[in-house]
Amino acid sequence: MNHNSDDICLISIKTITDIFSSKWSFVIMGELNSKPKRFNELRRSTEISTKSLTDALKSLEANGIVTRTVLTASPVTVEYSLTEKGRDFEGVFVSMNKWGDKWLKD
Repeated sequence: MNHNSDDICLISIKTITDIFSSKWSFVIMGELNSKPKRFNELRRSTEISTKSLTDALKSLEANGIVTRTVLTASPVTVEYSLTEKGRDFEGVFVSMNKWGDKWLKD
């Protein structure tokens, strides 16, 4: 890599870490990987506080990683799902898992 491409890479990495800065981002994305979930389903399955979950979901939504859908059920419920952009991050998770398997095993 030359100096210019190193700078571009570092800018991309900083932007990515800013998007996923919540300690809960990866947990939420993992939960949504299998199927869309309602807010309370996410709260129960992750045991994240309501405020932390709300904040993380708002950030992920603002960055185009998840989409929020208001369902017309009674009472009104909200469902979250990964966007195409969010689903495309799966390759990064696979790479992180491979790295972890290689370097983090006892």
